[in-house]
Amino acid sequence: MTYDVYMPVRCIYGKDAVTENSSLFKGLGSRCLIVTGKHAAKASGALDDACKALEKEGIAYAVFDEITANPLLSSCRKAGEKAREINADFILGIGGGSPQDSCKAIAIYATNPDLSELDIYKRVYNNPPLPVALIGTTAGTGSEVTAVSVLTNDETGVKKSIKGPDCYAKISFCDPKYTYSVPLEQTISTALDAFAHAAEGFFTAKCEGIERLYAEKCIPSLYSCLKALAQGDEITEDLRDELYYGSIYAGLVINTCGTAFPHPMGYVLTENYGVLHGTACAAFYSPFLDRCAEFSPEKAKCFFEMTDEKEKVKSLIASLTHISGIKMSPEEAHKYSERWASVTPGNFLASPGSLTREEAEAILNELFG
Repeated sequence: MTYDVYMPVRCIYGKDAVTENSSLFKGLGSRCLIVTGKHAAKASGALDDACKALEKEGIAYAVFDEITANPLLSSCRKAGEKAREINADFILGIGGGSPQDSCKAIAIYATNPDLSELDIYKRVYNNPPLPVALIGTTAGTGSEVTAVSVLTNDETGVKKSIKGPDCYAKISFCDPKYTYSVPLEQTISTALDAFAHAAEGFFTAKCEGIERLYAEKCIPSLYSCLKALAQGDEITEDLRDELYYGSIYAGLVINTCGTAFPHPMGYVLTENYGVLHGTACAAFYSPFLDRCAEFSPEKAKCFFEMTDEKEKVKSLIASLTHISGIKMSPEEAHKYSERWASVTPGNFLASPGSLTREEAEAILNELFG
């Protein structure tokens, strides 16, 4: 079996990465569309730093701040139109996973005006996308280093990803100080997401060699951070830094290895019950870790040596996922699982012991019935 380890993103790490390396923007062009949400980019100080850096280099820019959580295809296409209007040479995404993922799609829409919203999933278009630069403001997604963009269909509300070499950023500025203003609930959810990336990627067959080194580096660190959050410890800058850099390493893991079944199953909770993404993934960690121990005992032994005994890990994650109010009827669980009926997602196949649609339905019933 062979693995394609392709990671072309240039990452600039450390405090003041944006302002001290503003000259890198000049290599991307002279006009820029900044893509953000309404709040985080401003509250974190990242937007202000980015604008100053662009102005210092004489780069003209406009701001598109209409990206929401679980970014919509329509918003991405609208931003692509805005990029064409200002003749943008590149896209600069500032925020958590939603703005960063959006930019990868926006860059494609910007250069392909005839591409419909849904056609982006077909991955066929004539013109290469605009270059993308990213500035992360949360410690969870790892989008800074992945070739994945998760987008939401406006009509159905269903999340689906695109992936490919054209979805990599050219440059990512990785400065943990932009995560210092993230509220507690979002901090916990993004930390759970980063841990999920590392853990799920670790248990795939692809996680060997370099990827396994990345996973073994960040899993103990991220687990230690989760313990601190569960204990109610003060969220210090050092803890924020550790979470952010851990999320980048976890991103490097899933970039090649992908995720397992908690991620696609978590989409059900995000789409239908408004649960934050990382929390939604973590909701499935009790059955996931049980299957890891059963079907991948050697890796499970290593994983629990890096973290804690299996039941303690399950208990810790459960203490951070407050979703006890969700209830599903058997009919609802069946309806939600039908999205996996025709084609078994790669995430299911990559999971220890694999997973069928029927088993996924049974998990929904067990957890929320």
